[in-house]
Amino acid sequence: MAEPRVPGSRDSALELPCGEHADTHDLHLGMREFDCACGGTHAVVLDPHPLARFVPEFLVEVLQATVEPSDDHDEFTTVHLLGVVMEEFPDSVAVADTSEDGAVGYSMAWVTEFDSRRLHEIVVELLVELMEHAVSHAEDDAVMDEFEAQMLEFDVATFVDEYRAERDFEDRHDSAV
Repeated sequence: MAEPRVPGSRDSALELPCGEHADTHDLHLGMREFDCACGGTHAVVLDPHPLARFVPEFLVEVLQATVEPSDDHDEFTTVHLLGVVMEEFPDSVAVADTSEDGAVGYSMAWVTEFDSRRLHEIVVELLVELMEHAVSHAEDDAVMDEFEAQMLEFDVATFVDEYRAERDFEDRHDSAV
Protein backbone atom coordinates (compact mmCIF):
# COMPACT_ATOMS: atom_id res chain seq x y z
CA MET A 1 0.00 0.00 0.00
CA ALA A 2 1.35 3.44 -0.96
CA GLU A 3 2.01 5.89 1.81
CA PRO A 4 -0.27 8.93 1.84
CA ARG A 5 1.14 12.32 1.01
CA VAL A 6 2.10 14.26 4.07
CA PRO A 7 1.74 18.05 4.08
CA GLY A 8 5.21 19.53 3.96
CA SER A 9 6.65 16.52 2.17
CA ARG A 10 8.82 16.93 -0.90
CA ASP A 11 6.07 15.85 -3.29
CA SER A 12 3.70 18.58 -2.06
CA ALA A 13 6.30 21.37 -2.08
CA LEU A 14 6.10 23.95 -4.84
CA GLU A 15 9.20 26.01 -5.48
CA LEU A 16 8.13 29.62 -5.92
CA PRO A 17 9.70 32.13 -8.32
CA CYS A 18 11.27 33.87 -5.30
CA GLY A 19 13.08 30.65 -4.27
CA GLU A 20 10.89 29.92 -1.25
CA HIS A 21 8.59 26.89 -1.11
CA ALA A 22 4.85 26.55 -0.58
CA ASP A 23 3.02 23.40 0.41
CA THR A 24 0.27 22.64 -2.12
CA HIS A 25 -1.85 21.38 0.79
CA ASP A 26 -1.89 24.92 2.18
CA LEU A 27 -3.41 26.34 -1.00
CA HIS A 28 -7.21 26.34 -1.14
CA LEU A 29 -10.09 27.60 -3.26
CA GLY A 30 -10.69 30.69 -1.13
CA MET A 31 -7.08 31.82 -1.43
CA ARG A 32 -6.16 34.58 -3.87
CA GLU A 33 -2.71 35.45 -2.52
CA PHE A 34 -0.45 34.89 0.45
CA ASP A 35 2.35 36.66 2.26
CA CYS A 36 5.58 34.78 1.69
CA ALA A 37 8.66 34.33 3.86
CA CYS A 38 10.54 36.23 1.13
CA GLY A 39 8.68 39.38 2.18
CA GLY A 40 6.53 39.52 -0.94
CA THR A 41 2.90 38.72 -1.61
CA HIS A 42 2.20 36.09 -4.25
CA ALA A 43 -1.00 35.61 -6.25
CA VAL A 44 -2.56 32.14 -6.20
CA VAL A 45 -4.79 30.79 -8.98
CA LEU A 46 -6.30 27.31 -8.99
CA ASP A 47 -7.90 25.64 -12.00
CA PRO A 48 -11.45 25.73 -10.53
CA HIS A 49 -11.24 29.53 -10.20
CA PRO A 50 -13.56 31.02 -12.81
CA LEU A 51 -12.38 33.29 -15.62
CA ALA A 52 -14.89 35.79 -14.23
CA ARG A 53 -12.42 36.35 -11.43
CA PHE A 54 -10.62 38.60 -13.93
CA VAL A 55 -13.22 39.79 -16.46
CA PRO A 56 -17.01 40.10 -16.64
CA GLU A 57 -19.13 37.07 -17.51
CA PHE A 58 -20.13 38.48 -20.90
CA LEU A 59 -16.46 38.61 -21.91
CA VAL A 60 -15.92 35.09 -20.57
CA GLU A 61 -18.78 33.95 -22.83
CA VAL A 62 -17.17 35.69 -25.83
CA LEU A 63 -13.78 34.12 -25.09
CA GLN A 64 -15.30 30.68 -24.67
CA ALA A 65 -17.29 31.02 -27.90
CA THR A 66 -14.41 32.33 -30.02
CA VAL A 67 -11.16 30.86 -28.69
CA GLU A 68 -10.72 27.24 -29.67
CA PRO A 69 -8.22 25.48 -27.41
CA SER A 70 -5.88 23.02 -29.06
CA ASP A 71 -6.12 20.58 -26.14
CA ASP A 72 -8.72 18.34 -24.50
CA HIS A 73 -10.79 21.25 -23.14
CA ASP A 74 -14.01 22.17 -24.92
CA GLU A 75 -13.62 25.87 -24.17
CA PHE A 76 -11.18 28.54 -23.04
CA THR A 77 -10.56 28.13 -19.29
CA THR A 78 -8.45 29.42 -16.45
CA VAL A 79 -5.88 26.77 -17.42
CA HIS A 80 -5.48 28.42 -20.84
CA LEU A 81 -5.41 31.91 -19.38
CA LEU A 82 -2.61 31.03 -16.97
CA GLY A 83 -0.80 29.32 -19.84
CA VAL A 84 -0.77 32.68 -21.62
CA VAL A 85 0.56 34.36 -18.47
CA MET A 86 3.27 31.70 -18.16
CA GLU A 87 4.23 32.19 -21.79
CA GLU A 88 4.77 35.92 -21.20
CA PHE A 89 6.34 35.58 -17.73
CA PRO A 90 7.98 32.13 -17.63
CA ASP A 91 10.23 32.90 -14.67
CA SER A 92 7.49 34.60 -12.66
CA VAL A 93 5.00 31.73 -12.37
CA ALA A 94 5.35 28.45 -10.50
CA VAL A 95 2.91 25.70 -11.38
CA ALA A 96 1.94 22.51 -9.59
CA ASP A 97 0.07 19.59 -11.09
CA THR A 98 -1.84 18.12 -8.16
CA SER A 99 -4.17 15.93 -10.21
CA GLU A 100 -2.82 12.83 -8.45
CA ASP A 101 -3.34 14.31 -4.97
CA GLY A 102 -6.83 13.66 -3.64
CA ALA A 103 -6.10 15.72 -0.52
CA VAL A 104 -6.47 19.05 -2.37
CA GLY A 105 -9.55 20.42 -4.12
CA TYR A 106 -7.92 21.29 -7.43
CA SER A 107 -5.79 19.80 -10.20
CA MET A 108 -3.54 22.73 -11.06
CA ALA A 109 -2.12 25.58 -9.01
CA TRP A 110 -0.20 28.65 -10.14
CA VAL A 111 1.66 30.96 -7.78
CA THR A 112 3.08 34.15 -9.25
CA GLU A 113 5.92 36.43 -8.35
CA PHE A 114 3.43 39.31 -8.25
CA ASP A 115 0.44 39.94 -6.00
CA SER A 116 -3.14 39.27 -7.07
CA ARG A 117 -3.83 42.84 -8.16
CA ARG A 118 -0.78 42.98 -10.45
CA LEU A 119 -1.69 39.55 -11.84
CA HIS A 120 -5.18 40.87 -12.55
CA GLU A 121 -3.70 43.78 -14.53
CA ILE A 122 -1.43 41.44 -16.47
CA VAL A 123 -4.34 39.13 -17.32
CA VAL A 124 -6.45 42.04 -18.59
CA GLU A 125 -3.53 43.37 -20.65
CA LEU A 126 -2.97 39.94 -22.20
CA LEU A 127 -6.68 39.50 -22.97
CA VAL A 128 -6.74 42.90 -24.67
CA GLU A 129 -3.77 41.77 -26.80
CA LEU A 130 -5.60 38.53 -27.61
CA MET A 131 -8.72 40.45 -28.64
CA GLU A 132 -6.66 42.89 -30.71
CA HIS A 133 -5.05 39.97 -32.51
CA ALA A 134 -8.47 38.44 -33.20
CA VAL A 135 -9.88 41.73 -34.47
CA SER A 136 -6.89 42.17 -36.78
CA HIS A 137 -7.87 38.90 -38.49
CA ALA A 138 -11.34 40.23 -39.24
CA GLU A 139 -9.84 42.12 -42.20
CA ASP A 140 -12.32 44.92 -41.58
CA ASP A 141 -10.57 48.25 -41.17
CA ALA A 142 -13.64 49.86 -39.62
CA VAL A 143 -13.82 47.18 -36.91
CA MET A 144 -10.09 47.50 -36.22
CA ASP A 145 -10.32 51.31 -36.08
CA GLU A 146 -13.27 51.10 -33.67
CA PHE A 147 -11.45 48.62 -31.46
CA GLU A 148 -8.30 50.77 -31.40
CA ALA A 149 -10.36 53.86 -30.53
CA GLN A 150 -12.01 52.02 -27.65
CA MET A 151 -8.66 50.74 -26.41
CA LEU A 152 -7.24 54.28 -26.37
CA GLU A 153 -9.95 55.14 -23.84
CA PHE A 154 -9.53 51.92 -21.85
CA ASP A 155 -7.42 52.18 -18.72
CA VAL A 156 -6.39 48.77 -17.36
CA ALA A 157 -5.65 49.99 -13.82
CA THR A 158 -9.02 51.77 -13.56
CA PHE A 159 -10.85 48.72 -14.91
CA VAL A 160 -9.10 46.43 -12.42
CA ASP A 161 -9.90 48.79 -9.51
CA GLU A 162 -13.56 49.03 -10.48
CA TYR A 163 -13.93 45.33 -11.24
CA ARG A 164 -12.33 44.27 -7.98
CA ALA A 165 -14.59 46.69 -6.09
CA GLU A 166 -17.68 45.09 -7.69
CA ARG A 167 -16.72 41.51 -6.90
CA ASP A 168 -16.54 39.54 -3.68
CA PHE A 169 -12.99 38.20 -3.72
CA GLU A 170 -13.30 36.80 -0.22
CA ASP A 171 -15.67 34.07 -1.39
CA ARG A 172 -14.45 30.98 -3.23
CA HIS A 173 -17.09 31.60 -5.94
CA ASP A 174 -15.82 35.12 -6.83
CA SER A 175 -19.42 36.21 -7.21
CA ALA A 176 -20.52 39.71 -8.15
CA VAL A 177 -21.54 41.86 -5.20
